[in-house]
Amino acid sequence: MATDRHGCSGRVKILLDTNALLIPAQFGIDLYSELQSLFGDFEAFTLEEVIGELTGLARGGGRDAAAARVGLALARRSTIVPSGSSAEGVDERLLEYARREGCVVVTNDRELRKALLREGIDVVSMRKRKTLDLMRG
Repeated sequence: MATDRHGCSGRVKILLDTNALLIPAQFGIDLYSELQSLFGDFEAFTLEEVIGELTGLARGGGRDAAAARVGLALARRSTIVPSGSSAEGVDERLLEYARREGCVVVTNDRELRKALLREGIDVVSMRKRKTLDLMRG
């Protein structure tokens, strides 16, 4: 199997958080193009619980609801998976899934980002409201 630009074999597994899927509508960043630039070949995953959060947001009105509808459309380009976790919150389920499956997580949630990095999990976050940046866990 060929290696990617970082010397890893196979595709990089990317786990998308709720707010990651809001980035394109809120900040005009092309999420998938940015991830392609960072990783080359990757496979995107979204937890069912994230889809639930986006669906709830999309039912409302205003900018956040519109961004959530865009996020739902983007999420359909990823593989939607159950978390397989009994953790209480979506953030905890994201962390458990990322640890178990070896995923890089895309999130702008400051507390989640800190928790992921403490666990040694790589995180992609927005930088200067213009681009995405990889932080090594």
